[in-house]
Amino acid sequence: MLFSRQVVSRPIVLLLLLGLLSACAPRLAPPGNMTNAAALTPDSLITDDGLALPLRSWLPKNQSASETKLKFLPETASEPTLPKPKAVILALHGFNDYSNAFDAPGRYWAKTGIATYAYDQRGFGAAPHRGLWGGHDRMIADLRNAIARLHDKHPDTPLFLVGESMGGALIMAALQESLPLEVDGIVLSAPAVWARQTMPWYQRASLWLVAHTTPWASFTGSGLKIQASDNIPMLIGLGKDPLVIKSTRIDAVYGLTDLMDAAYEAPGNLTLPALLLYGKKDEVVPWEPTRDVWQSLPNGIAGDQRAALYEEGWHMLLRDLQAETVLKDIASWVANPDAPLPSAADGKARKVLEDEDTVPQTGEAPELQQ
Repeated sequence: MLFSRQVVSRPIVLLLLLGLLSACAPRLAPPGNMTNAAALTPDSLITDDGLALPLRSWLPKNQSASETKLKFLPETASEPTLPKPKAVILALHGFNDYSNAFDAPGRYWAKTGIATYAYDQRGFGAAPHRGLWGGHDRMIADLRNAIARLHDKHPDTPLFLVGESMGGALIMAALQESLPLEVDGIVLSAPAVWARQTMPWYQRASLWLVAHTTPWASFTGSGLKIQASDNIPMLIGLGKDPLVIKSTRIDAVYGLTDLMDAAYEAPGNLTLPALLLYGKKDEVVPWEPTRDVWQSLPNGIAGDQRAALYEEGWHMLLRDLQAETVLKDIASWVANPDAPLPSAADGKARKVLEDEDTVPQTGEAPELQQ
């Protein structure tokens, strides 16, 4: 009789445990009412579910060369304002960051004749539901809203996407959908592709357990001892910026990992012209999954999809001390995707993949030949 009770009780206990876990499932930010058409205002992207996402823009016709100077670059001679953009960039920021991440890049590109737009993705910056993960399907819908409205605003101008880290992963995940991205090309700066299948099993298990037991718990990551850039003044500024999220919910990390899973599986669907950037000193996104993505492109890193490897680059390539090198490469590629990059970083990337002996098994980027 005791045995029978134990047999009967085990399924009941299991169901109770599953019920408790489902009650503690990772939380997503609630969507809007899906009653509004998407719109673009001077300071907001209004999504098709009615949320107002803060928008920033850096337009050549409104800025002079002196205004577009990067803070860590030398003074340059004054140049006349540019009346019309030669191209438009829609830029997507990284995890816990917001649209101001593209202030220095946007000012630099404006000097070259490129207009840049960036919005705070839902859950980040000053967007609604700060700190909650929006779900990458909904975030992709926001991206498509922005693309459509920018085509309305600049109907005769080439449109490119630039995604940094999480932003790059979101662009890659969008490639999994049957509806194509209506853009002329994409730039992925250190895209977040550290998918579960590239993580040790204990990291995957720990993340699942914590996300399904205490999803509201948060952490700062200060004990990880990871450096994102060599631009220390910029990092200090981020630490003081109230719109940069400092303490992250576990379920937001879980959602980011779902996004990275989708991004890691996406390169086979990449048919758009693309430029993939990675820094040798990146301590945030490991080299090995990045290499996997490069090798999974339909034509490798030849033809319409190219990679660039920067020996002095960190994770925040667009804001590192050598950012001007990267920003110049992007501006050159936008102007002519078929031309070699001014820095020759694309040649270094090809060299790394061609020479199997230079690819380490330690997770670090390979040594580069001068």
